[in-house]
Amino acid sequence: MKDYPMRFSKNFLYALLSLVIDCSAANQCIADELRIPAFTAYMLPNPESARFSEQKGVTRWNDPSQSINWYGKFETTGELKVKAEMVLAEGVQSRFKFTVGGVRNEARETTVTGQGADKPVTADFGVFMIATPGHQRLQLESMNEAKAPIAEIKALLLDGAALEKAHFNLKERRNAASVHLMYPIPDGGADVEAFYCEVTAIEDPTATFYMACGWHRGYFGMQVNSPTERRIIFSVWDSGNEAEDRKKVGDENRVKLMGKGEGVFTGDFGNEGTGGHSHLKTMWKTGEKQRFIVTAKPIDKATIFSGYWFQGGQQKWMLISSWKAPKEGGWMRGVHSFSENFGGNNGHMLRKARYGNQWIRTSDNKWIELMTAKFSHDPTGKTDRFDRYIGVENGEFFLSHGGFVDGFSKYGEMFTRPTAGQPPSDLILPE
Repeated sequence: MKDYPMRFSKNFLYALLSLVIDCSAANQCIADELRIPAFTAYMLPNPESARFSEQKGVTRWNDPSQSINWYGKFETTGELKVKAEMVLAEGVQSRFKFTVGGVRNEARETTVTGQGADKPVTADFGVFMIATPGHQRLQLESMNEAKAPIAEIKALLLDGAALEKAHFNLKERRNAASVHLMYPIPDGGADVEAFYCEVTAIEDPTATFYMACGWHRGYFGMQVNSPTERRIIFSVWDSGNEAEDRKKVGDENRVKLMGKGEGVFTGDFGNEGTGGHSHLKTMWKTGEKQRFIVTAKPIDKATIFSGYWFQGGQQKWMLISSWKAPKEGGWMRGVHSFSENFGGNNGHMLRKARYGNQWIRTSDNKWIELMTAKFSHDPTGKTDRFDRYIGVENGEFFLSHGGFVDGFSKYGEMFTRPTAGQPPSDLILPE
């Protein structure tokens, strides 16, 4: 996991905009002109090929092979008038092309002349037709041939009948919504001594964390850090969990490292509460089932939480790390899984994983299968991004978020998977 908090825009203007001109299902307005800030867009194919900021929009767009892309959800078909507000150097002429996905008129071009740094100009691309409801990609391209500063893009300006009930994210945060599976325990009073879960990544771009085993004191899962680096992560929060800087946490509240596996890095984390962090760099594979189990061992007024990952190549269980959590002394509570996009520049990309074969083991060594899950999401999924949903596939739950696909699930919706029928039979864990 990222081990820093997800940031949300505090800018009052855009909060107000999302209330006034966000024409979602709950808001039946039709805006005369919808202004979509440039900083809400994405670069393709290289997400890092330009710079985004609330103050300046899209800057350092120098490569004509890279395009700027907005995504919106349209409930109504009809005309869509498209303009783009931008800044070009005085006297510079530049030609642009605009494309709306899924329309009859696929693309239109226009030429604009720059007026200087403080004088935005408008590129008018005319009228498109939204032919079918659903998410649409709106793409701005430069027709320049050489790499050079192209323009600073300030906003996309939309008008027309197709805006009725249309929805765009107007906030700076471009991450896909985080999505969660909460597992009700059939015997609510059970002492949960172990929690087992399997995860198979289906779509896993960079900046993805698939968390298999979460509970009230920590999280355990797999992360994509870059095209060449992947990790297995196990972290446990300190007691209190109120500070953001671990240097301010007293020794009596700190979790203590009790052991770790070979090659595992351990350290501190902060900014989302504080605690002990561990990770193993290993290139786990997309489409290959990954197996995780967390155990709890109460000792006086503390509990030792340990995370084990099954090494498929060596066919054995490996200890990632163990941490002694003070002021605990009990078992695991609130078992859950989730999927998170922790970097916003590629929040337009689809993330999907299957979560299956969930079991808990009680303190009296009884296995209980968890076949029901409740869907939830973070605040981004409430009003900003609706491309998030849950389902059952190949006998397992799946979570999908990002990609601006049309899938949608209600917050709190319950799903049930078929029984796997057999608890884990090879749990020979290292001491």
